[in-house]
Amino acid sequence: MMYIVLLALILGLDIATKYVVQQNMLLYQSVPIIPGFLNFTYIQNPGAAFGFMANMPHPWRSIFFVTISIVALVVIIVLFVKSPADDYWNRTALILILSGAVGNLIDRLRFGAVVDFIDVYIRSWHWPAFNVADSAISIGVGMLIIELLIQKDSAAD
Repeated sequence: MMYIVLLALILGLDIATKYVVQQNMLLYQSVPIIPGFLNFTYIQNPGAAFGFMANMPHPWRSIFFVTISIVALVVIIVLFVKSPADDYWNRTALILILSGAVGNLIDRLRFGAVVDFIDVYIRSWHWPAFNVADSAISIGVGMLIIELLIQKDSAAD
């Protein structure tokens, strides 16, 4: 039950923040939050992470990313179901990834692109804009990497 609550919270936060941005900002508008470090900048990313494949022709790009997203969702759900019930770390990581993937899939189906708005920067160096779903995916993947490193370290002993 806690995993469903976590999924709903992250998905709800992702959808709500994107809605607020779309209702209150113009596309490409930037609002400083922490000057010199963080802006909210409304963009729509038709590609994958960091704009990868954004220039691919529209109908094929949409079909490709929706298909990949659905396959990824199925794989994540299978991994979650097959993981031991007491493996809270990995199950939480998978739920974070799942909730982010669903949030971005909803955008792709609704808008043909993912709504991004978190713009972290130092001077002229900007990290590519991202959103709550991207953050959840990144944290979940980071957790899985940590688990793999711990397992590898344990196996070496």
